[in-house]
Amino acid sequence: MEVILREDWESLGRRGDVVTVAEGYARNFLLPKGKALAVTPQNKARIEKERKETAIKLAKEKAVFEELGKKIDGMRFVVPRRVAEGDNLYGSVTSNDIADLLKAKGFEVEKRRVSLEDPIKKLGEHTVKVRLHPEVETTIRLLVTKEA
Repeated sequence: MEVILREDWESLGRRGDVVTVAEGYARNFLLPKGKALAVTPQNKARIEKERKETAIKLAKEKAVFEELGKKIDGMRFVVPRRVAEGDNLYGSVTSNDIADLLKAKGFEVEKRRVSLEDPIKKLGEHTVKVRLHPEVETTIRLLVTKEA
């Protein structure tokens, strides 16, 4: 059965794509949950209109996040932490800690937007990427020091 996707699906396709799925999957899951529409000329026009509106909305969001990214880019933070022997931290600096640092400076950034492969567990200077939007990424610098 052919359906028009109403949202992006990693395994099926992008929003607005016409895809072929099993009839039971479409009838029992995609259509009742509003995840897809049956292929008709009216639904194709409806999806095209929604796609244009979404593109305008995403362009506005991107502009807002680019402005925020310019303000955040290159900021430096000093993070004092308790240290054990061998200059290893008790605990670590996590994406939640970094989001809190940004919030203290007046920037609301969700912790999931902070790209840390692993929590920071060493003293020194670290560069951290913050992905504000799928197309907008900025970096900040953290200096992890011994707590006095």
